[in-house]
Amino acid sequence: MARIKLEFPDHVFHFETRMPVRITDINAANHLGNDALISMLSEARARFLAARGIREMGEDGIGIIVTDLATMYQGESFYPDVLRFEVGIADFNRYGADFVFRVTKADSGQPVAMAKYGFVFFNYRSREVTPLPEGFRARFEAEPEAS
Repeated sequence: MARIKLEFPDHVFHFETRMPVRITDINAANHLGNDALISMLSEARARFLAARGIREMGEDGIGIIVTDLATMYQGESFYPDVLRFEVGIADFNRYGADFVFRVTKADSGQPVAMAKYGFVFFNYRSREVTPLPEGFRARFEAEPEAS
C-alpha cells in the first residue's frame, strides 16, 4: 500500500497554538498515541475557528462535518513535550475545504506530524450537505494569528 505524503505551503497556515502532551496521551509504546494526536488536532481546529469568531454549529442548524482525515507521522513525541500546532485552510470547494495542520515540538521545531481534515458544511436539521456559507472563505484571507 502506498504511503500518505502530505506537504503544505507555508502561506496556508493562518494560526498557531500550543498544547502540552499529557501523561494520558501516552500509549503502550511510551510515546504520543495516534488517538491522542487526533484529539489534539480537533482542539487546534476549534481554537482556530474560535479565533476567527466562527462557531462550529450555527443557530440555523448548519455546521461543519469532517469527511476524511489523513495523518503523516514524522517523529515521536513524549510527556511532557509542548507541541506547536499550525493550522490553516486549503482547497476550498463549493461545500467545504480542508483544515491543514503542521505539528512540531515547540522547543526544538522537530517535526511530529502533518495532517488534513476534509470538511463540508452540513445541515443537521435536514441531514444534507449544504453549500459553503457566504463570507466563510473571506475570513481566512487575513494575516496569520497566534494563540
